[in-house]
Amino acid sequence: MQYITQTITGADGSNAQFIGYVIDNSPEIDEQRTRPAVLILPGGGYEMTSDREAEPIALRFVGAGYHAFILRYSTFPSLYPTALLQAAAAMQLIRAHASQWHVKADAICVLGFSAGGHLAANLSTTASDDVLQANGFQPNEVRPNGLMLSYPVISSGEFAHRGSFDHLLGEQKDNPQMLQQLSLEQHINSVTPPIFVWHTLTDTAVPVENTLMLISACRAAGVSIEAHIFPEGDHGLSLGTWETSHNKQQVVPAVQPWFDLAVHWLGRTLL
Repeated sequence: MQYITQTITGADGSNAQFIGYVIDNSPEIDEQRTRPAVLILPGGGYEMTSDREAEPIALRFVGAGYHAFILRYSTFPSLYPTALLQAAAAMQLIRAHASQWHVKADAICVLGFSAGGHLAANLSTTASDDVLQANGFQPNEVRPNGLMLSYPVISSGEFAHRGSFDHLLGEQKDNPQMLQQLSLEQHINSVTPPIFVWHTLTDTAVPVENTLMLISACRAAGVSIEAHIFPEGDHGLSLGTWETSHNKQQVVPAVQPWFDLAVHWLGRTLL
């Protein structure tokens, strides 16, 4: 396996860390094999990027036969659209190296947790198209082929995780035009890729209504979505196992099936 690290510099001079876990081909199996890939965007309220939602997730995907990449994007005091442009650059980097890294270039999914889910959905929908074009990206060239979301921040309205938008927008946090642009349930349409999402009913940080609104928007737009609402567990559970737990409250057997469900969805969606 190749372990890849690169720095992606933001427009504000901040640095994002791009990390790749690339599975080697073997002459004993298939020297020409290409694999789908997952780009992981950890959460952290646009204030940090969580370790619990980074390498442990990547290693599980490698074990399932997927190349895995992590983007530790810039967070506060870096503001919008710094992280978005870094995510676009990460997608561009993966596709540019698809041959070298044996990546199936039309089978790249982005997985976002919490605020990382907001970033992933922003990159995946047309909400970001104008900003991407203004900064030299062709939106369709950096849009992923699938979108996976774990307890995502979606809406900037009544059920918003206000801290995420405060850290993302800084002094513009009350700007209604910016908030509407970044309320992503309003930007689901025919170019939105297929979606897998999970949440818990008892999430006290990012209310489950964020996911329910996403489901409704996808249904209205005819976008394929697989959604799993689990009955218990608070926010930020990652895998819900001891491996990713900070305390025993983060070990929640009810949510642990999400990873296998996501892998099955990937197999049906990307392969």
